[in-house]
Amino acid sequence: MTSAAAVRRRNRVDKFEERRRELADAALLALADLGYARTSLRTIAEHTQFSHGLLHYYFADKVELITYCVRRYKAACVERYEGGVAQVGTPAELAAACADGLAAALGDAPLMHRLWYDLRTQSMFEEAFREDVAEIDASLRDMIWRNVSAYADLASAQPNCHPAEAYALFDGLFQQALLGHLSGTETALDDFRRAVRGLFPRLVG
Repeated sequence: MTSAAAVRRRNRVDKFEERRRELADAALLALADLGYARTSLRTIAEHTQFSHGLLHYYFADKVELITYCVRRYKAACVERYEGGVAQVGTPAELAAACADGLAAALGDAPLMHRLWYDLRTQSMFEEAFREDVAEIDASLRDMIWRNVSAYADLASAQPNCHPAEAYALFDGLFQQALLGHLSGTETALDDFRRAVRGLFPRLVG
């Protein structure tokens, strides 16, 4: 039987985590707009309704806050994306669903994805970022590989690449589309959809 003390401790942990999520969601827009280099906990506080002291109570520094924010956002993106490609019956339908899902994720929140690439670049210089970046990268790689494997199954074929290779190709297309979209290229998302649809057949044999 769970003791009353254990229940109280669990409730405190749950409330603490709930508060962290609330603060992170409020800070995320400021982080996405300003980027890593131009933010501090104090700067983030100035762009939210929360005080610097409150942010510092729940997050040791901006590294912890940024990684927490990006992990939450990317996890939500993976869940939403995979929900959108679950019901397909042919290879072409899967490729189209994946292309549409990735393009929608990019178009809906380009600044959030820009923050992710900012964080990944900073991990080359900031050791504190590396473990979190590696975990996020692994989750995205696994998501892409599930789709490549599913495409191969529908096509009665086998992937002719490794998971890391497939991820590098999709990620490169995504980053180039993001750069184009942020630069105002009107065809960036449509070009990205076509590129993703065309990539799938090249990855199976």
